[in-house]
Amino acid sequence: MPGRVLLALSPRFLSRAVERMPLGVVFVSGSNGKSTTTHMLVSILRAHGVSVFSNPTGANLPQGIASAMLASVPLDGRLREDVAVLEVDEAFGPRLARQLAPHSVLLVNLQVDQLNRFYEPARVAGMLEDFARAATGHLVVNGDDQNLVALADRISGSGAVRTEFAVEPSLLAAGPAWLARGDNPALAVATARKNAAVTVEALTGRSATLSAAGEEFSVSLPARGLHYAVDAAAASAMALALLGDSFESDAVSAGLAAMEPVYGRGEVLRVGDEDVELLTMKNPPSLQVNLDYLERFPEQVMVAVDEGTPDPSWIYGSDLSMLDHVDVVTGTKAWQLATRFGYSEIAVHHVIPDLGPALAAFLALPPPTRGMKTMILNYEQMMLVRKHLGYLELEGSA
Repeated sequence: MPGRVLLALSPRFLSRAVERMPLGVVFVSGSNGKSTTTHMLVSILRAHGVSVFSNPTGANLPQGIASAMLASVPLDGRLREDVAVLEVDEAFGPRLARQLAPHSVLLVNLQVDQLNRFYEPARVAGMLEDFARAATGHLVVNGDDQNLVALADRISGSGAVRTEFAVEPSLLAAGPAWLARGDNPALAVATARKNAAVTVEALTGRSATLSAAGEEFSVSLPARGLHYAVDAAAASAMALALLGDSFESDAVSAGLAAMEPVYGRGEVLRVGDEDVELLTMKNPPSLQVNLDYLERFPEQVMVAVDEGTPDPSWIYGSDLSMLDHVDVVTGTKAWQLATRFGYSEIAVHHVIPDLGPALAAFLALPPPTRGMKTMILNYEQMMLVRKHLGYLELEGSA
């Protein structure tokens, strides 16, 4: 709301705020991983001694970015940091590019996402291409995403220096198919990207080995999964593009080691005497990559989906084989989800549409004998769960 009011009173607020930043504005966008990649890039740059403004809550619409700036901007209306690293919603990217004139653009992936908003990935490709053309400094894209490679090819010569990040082919081939195939299963072909500036070479648990500038180095990941290693490679590639010879692998490792997980994305919260893991999903790829990296058959699971996912029918195409039961299903879409689980003969112990009682029932279960309580939630339910649990630093008061 503060950003909405501010933009109504001062339509040029955004462009004025960033006009004197030495390294300009960096847009981070794509279907999945925007928040985590933005957080990683900010941490890496700060570890190099660069002062950074960002929108840390993931509020990636114009009013959200304006609200974030309002909390930091001095009285003259101009940010003092060296660079602004902004997570940008795909649909609002073109409009924001006209106001913020991004120096550099980082595109993480292009996948099936929010069909109620975007209809089809081809439409999103047009949105990404629109603001990628605005970049005057660097365009960094996922070299394993054929849609983004084709997009970069189409706008070659627009002025920005093109850089790619990628995953070592055998590692990518062994990972979740969504990481390679984008919106088309026929594109699930892992090929060596010799021109990739940063490559994920290996993955072990919550650590990965990256190669950049002819050097291999280890980094810590905020959660398990190759998709987090890809985000780390993306952030490192943009940092390398921006910093050039000042790029230091030790600073990348230090920055990622010090980084807290982006809230809800593999975040582990302490609730009483237990740890509870939150896995946020909003579309088929984000659900699938999180499921694929679960410890098979987690002992205690809660699933929460509400109207933030208007049509959850896409879950019928998801591979749910990592689950053998769900303890509690909640949210306004609870019965639709329970029906889907029934088709896969996944036992559902309780369907409790109201979140408060559902959360109380789930937390009342005795501590699991292995692992931790796991919640799989859409974005809106994730925010409400954090609020119910007393984590109010980003969502405001209950």
